Amino acid sequence: MGTFGFFPMLATVLFDSTGLALFGAGLGAGLVTIGAAKGIGSLAAAAVEGQARQPEAGGRIFTSMLIAAALIEGFTFFALVVCMGIGGNLVDIIKETAKVAGAAAGH
Repeated sequence: MGTFGFFPMLATVLFDSTGLALFGAGLGAGLVTIGAAKGIGSLAAAAVEGQARQPEAGGRIFTSMLIAAALIEGFTFFALVVCMGIGGNLVDIIKETAKVAGAAAGH
């Protein structure tokens, strides 16, 4: 079967419906992280600008920013848990692929 005989089997397993679900879970986790970073970055930029315009309101602005950042982080962690829950079978799929490829190679 040769050295690269494992790769067609791997491609077959990874690009069936389960493999695409895992790909979607990874893509979703990446998009969640990018969205959270964008949201918190925008929030911090607005807070710094607000403090520059009204330094006497710095404490209230900081408190509001901290609460909003915590809410964004909470949603981010929830979304990441959902994405990783969808992709939780990755280890099982890789083990099954290795077993099938080993059987096909005659080991």
